[in-house]
Amino acid sequence: MQTDKPLLPDGARRTAAWCGVLLLVAGVAAVAVWLCVALKTAVTPVLLALLGTALLGPVHRRLTDRGVKRSLAAGLTCVLLVAVVGGAGYIVVTALIDSGDQIIRSLKDAARWFVDHFGIGGNTDVDSLVANGQKLVEKFGASAAGGLLSGLSLIGTLIATSILALLLTFFFLRDSDRAGDLAHSIAPRGTGELVEAMGRRAFEAVEGFMRGTTFIALIDAVCITVGLLVLRVPGAVGLGALVFVGAYIPYLGAFVSGAVAVLVALADRGVVIALWALGVVLAVQVLEGHVLQPVIQSRTVQMHPAMIMIALTAGASVAGLLGMLLAVPLCAAAFGILGELRDGYRGTAADGAGGADGADGG
Repeated sequence: MQTDKPLLPDGARRTAAWCGVLLLVAGVAAVAVWLCVALKTAVTPVLLALLGTALLGPVHRRLTDRGVKRSLAAGLTCVLLVAVVGGAGYIVVTALIDSGDQIIRSLKDAARWFVDHFGIGGNTDVDSLVANGQKLVEKFGASAAGGLLSGLSLIGTLIATSILALLLTFFFLRDSDRAGDLAHSIAPRGTGELVEAMGRRAFEAVEGFMRGTTFIALIDAVCITVGLLVLRVPGAVGLGALVFVGAYIPYLGAFVSGAVAVLVALADRGVVIALWALGVVLAVQVLEGHVLQPVIQSRTVQMHPAMIMIALTAGASVAGLLGMLLAVPLCAAAFGILGELRDGYRGTAADGAGGADGADGG
């Protein structure tokens, strides 16, 4: 009996099937991003609370292991979070305020040095460039704030978001032991263990990223600050604070903060000191890339630098600076979920192959 030949060859049908899957995934991702942007007032505190929970989760677990009740342990951890974030924020803001004018003046001097020595722009007026840049920043900030706040003041929104994120962090820490039961209750029948494993893998990836990035940022900031103090570069503490904050935006933050440090050294201390400052920055970056990251973040999801840059660009286009801060942790969580799915698929395939061999042997 002659069978009809398929309309398309096997390769074309496989390609069409994969295209359909990719389109479906892209559509779901687009809808998810649109919902996050539309509900950013509620989504932002949740994401910040997840990052805080990932950062201080080990502290909460140590307290509960020593017999402290979960509610009290969560409260003490939140108090520690407020103390650490508030203290670090105070140090960073104070350092930037104390040396901000000096840093800006040094950057203007560095720009004037480049104009004078390289003839960039002919009759370019550095002061006019700075004034135009300030106007552009003010215009962009006003438009962004107007679209984001919808009539609310910036300070009030930040305070409300911080309080809500802190409360959510408390509840996430206190009820973290119920996450497995929640996964089993909302997952389709028979997939509870897979959903729980994916959630656990994603959270472990974010937890490792937050702890590792914070530790690396602290080491980078201390090393660069000490180097700039030895070179007697003005505003060294403020520049170190800028390095610490910028470390949470991989690659781009380190490049910007290092470039600012070198330019300040160039303006106030000359070319030789600027070259020494560049050497300090490059040495710290080499230490970070070849020693700190492989050792500290060896147990987390490792992403290619190109993937990180794409994530930063996508996050900036969706939510500006906040999107850049959240893009890499979210990507780490997504890679953790994909890794769990891949491991589960390999285990299922291996079990199937073992069962088939057993049947053949029987």
